[in-house]
Amino acid sequence: MLTIHGRRSSSNVQKVMWLIGELNLPHHHHAIGGDYGGLNDPSFLALNPNGRIPVIQDDELVVWESHAILRFLAASHGADLFWDQSAARRSQVDRWMDWALTAWQPSFLDGVFWGMYRTPVAQRNEHAIAASIKACAGLMLLLDRALAQRPFLAGETLSLADIAVGTTLYRYFGLDIPRPDVPNVAAWRDRLETRPAYREHVMIPFDELKEKPFPTGT
Repeated sequence: MLTIHGRRSSSNVQKVMWLIGELNLPHHHHAIGGDYGGLNDPSFLALNPNGRIPVIQDDELVVWESHAILRFLAASHGADLFWDQSAARRSQVDRWMDWALTAWQPSFLDGVFWGMYRTPVAQRNEHAIAASIKACAGLMLLLDRALAQRPFLAGETLSLADIAVGTTLYRYFGLDIPRPDVPNVAAWRDRLETRPAYREHVMIPFDELKEKPFPTGT
């Protein structure tokens, strides 16, 4: 039985759960982190010494780090749908997965979502937040250009690239912040929101995170 450790409100856990939903994999979900606690328990640290979520157990195998988990699940359970045998085509997915970690998440999750939404008002750095909102706008325009000629980030069908980048769209468009006009991103977002797994695992309230920073996870 596949077991996923992590709270549902974590965006990194949501990536994993979205893929599990797309693959229709039987699984057990163990809520941990945030209000659930448990990240410093010896039993959890034995699974992930970093004390972070998500973590999965697939029989005897333990995998941590959300994008490593996505690649593992795609290769082991979703080869026909999410793991192309062509290294060249996989590289199209990989570049967007890395872009999510090196460009998009630092600007949006670290800069805007953590800096504005999860940080109490008195502790916010308004200058840094404004800079991050501006950076996000530039990245959204980049995404809009990339999506001008194709329905999904890596081509004609949903891939790990869409999951890695698209999970946080729900939060980005749900915040009261200035955003550029990005019609291609909006159309992509609409396509994602038609998918049952996206609606079930990503389009969930995140009110519990408001002005409540957690030590780990997003």
